[in-house]
Order: sequence, then structure tokens, then C-alpha cells
Amino acid sequence: MISRRTLMIAAAVSAPAIGRAQTAWPTKPIRWIVNFPPAGAADIMSRALAEWFGTKLGQPIVVENKPGAGGMLGADIVAKARGDTHIVMISSAASHGIGPVLYKDVPYDPLADFTHIHLVGTFPSVLAVNAASPVMSVKELVDMARAKPGEINYGSGGNGTMNHLVGQLLVRETGVPFTHIPYRGSAPAMNDLLGGQITALMESLPTAIGYLTSKRMRPLAVSEAERAPTLPDTPTFREAGFPEVVATNWFGFSAPAGIPPELAKRWEVEIAAALQSDQIKGHFDRIGIRPGPLGSEAYTALIRSELARWREVIRVGNIRAD
Repeated sequence: MISRRTLMIAAAVSAPAIGRAQTAWPTKPIRWIVNFPPAGAADIMSRALAEWFGTKLGQPIVVENKPGAGGMLGADIVAKARGDTHIVMISSAASHGIGPVLYKDVPYDPLADFTHIHLVGTFPSVLAVNAASPVMSVKELVDMARAKPGEINYGSGGNGTMNHLVGQLLVRETGVPFTHIPYRGSAPAMNDLLGGQITALMESLPTAIGYLTSKRMRPLAVSEAERAPTLPDTPTFREAGFPEVVATNWFGFSAPAGIPPELAKRWEVEIAAALQSDQIKGHFDRIGIRPGPLGSEAYTALIRSELARWREVIRVGNIRAD
């Protein structure tokens, strides 16, 4: 689990802005790889930041959605672009913390093949049901699954994602065999929940917030240690009686390994400035994202620690990719 104290420790850095230094860069459009489908949390954050930088770099930023394999397909594109100064990505718990220890044949090294620049944002997963569902709490959902073994399922935006693993933490703690239904992204999963095709959904808060505030979906619990400010009446899993279900979704900004150190530093400074701006902070606040305070060194250390954490969770729980 990422502690709040850890997230609040970040070194202050100073360097010339991207737009004012090394005017030879960028010399062409920058590819911004989003390794998840449109409308998900990674896509929302990427497009907000890409719009910010699009006014500063003198070259357009082209956002490309490259979903698949829990974010690993898009990550592999960037990993194979070693030294390319015109491609970046949103790295994530799925592609850099869970997938590399959940799957056997991962085509990249989540540390060695990337220049990790800055943590972008954190937020909880939320367990939700259709507003018409009679289920009012996590306990009721667990009791229903216990009474109907194998019949109660939960959906997520894909295998190997944080939302998938948070569901598996609940399975591990309760011993109840919920069936995981993986989707190719958040949108089809939410559509099936609303249509009654699945019982419950584990989803990222920024993606689900509109459905929750419009009362089309009912939140049962959030996965962080504290309640989400945007859902103040929704308990944490700990408060709901499931203390082992604690996890934080995290997304960061990364480039390929081998880019010049001075470019990595300038990106780090500019990402930090964007995250401190009223424009980005306001956008993130509305959808339940906490801006990430960790720069390159601390973000890389976070990835290393998350790999170790999820490797142990997966080993102890005998969790397998569906």
C-alpha cells in the first residue's frame, strides 16, 4: 500500500521550462501513448496534460490509445523505442506494478526499459452495483456470493489491472469465489453493469464518478485507507469489515530508457508545474484524482516497491491471470 506520508514527500527541483530551453527539441509531433481505452482514468489524465503541454512545446502532442494485456501492449511500444525523445506514456500500476509479476511472458523490464519521470495521480478503486440492485453493502454482496457459489461475478476493465487485483484481494480475504469478468476497457464493463449483465463492478473512481453521482450506480466501498472526498458517504473496505482490501491506483509519466538526462529533468520539472497548476488540479479534483507529488527518483522507487508488494500478494494468494 502506498502510504499518504510517502506520497507527500517530494523533492523540489528547478530548471528551465521546456518551451524556453533546447529549442531544437521537439522537432516533430510527440506521441503520447495511453495504454488503456478511451474514457478511462489513464485517458482522462493524459488528455488533460496533453492539452496543457500542447500550448507550450511548439509541436502537437498526439494522444494514441494502445490498449491491451492490462496496459502492457502500449508499454511495450515505448519500451522498444529506446532513446526516442518524441514518445512518452502514462505508466500505471497495471503495466508497471502488477502485470510484470502476474504474467509469465512480459516483453519488457518495467524498470530498466523506461525513464520514469513523475507520479501523475492516485485514486481508489470503487466497488459498485447497479442502482436497481438490492445489494446495499459489501457484506450483502459477499453473503450473496457465499449462498450462490460461482454465480456472482464482478467486472473490471481488464486482466492484470489494479481493479482486477482489488477484487482478488476481496476474494482472498473472504474465501468467496467471485467470478471475474474482464472487459476490454471500462466503458463496456460499466455498460454491462447498467444493463444487468454483471452483478458488480470494480472500477477506478475517476471513470465511474459520473455514473455514481448521477445515481445510476451505487458505490459500496472504496479501496484506499481513507474515504474519497468525492464520495464522502461511501465507506472504505476497512470500514466495511474487510481490512485486507487496501490498494491505491497510481499513474505516472514515463519515457523510453536512454533519453538524455537533461530532457528527463526538464520533463520532470514541467510535469510538476502542470500538476501544481489550478487548471490541472481543478480538473483532477472534480473526478477524484490526487495529483502525484513524486519526482523521478521517488516515482521509480514506488514502482520498485509496488512490484515487490504485488509479487507477494499474487504468490500468497495463488492469483492467476484469467
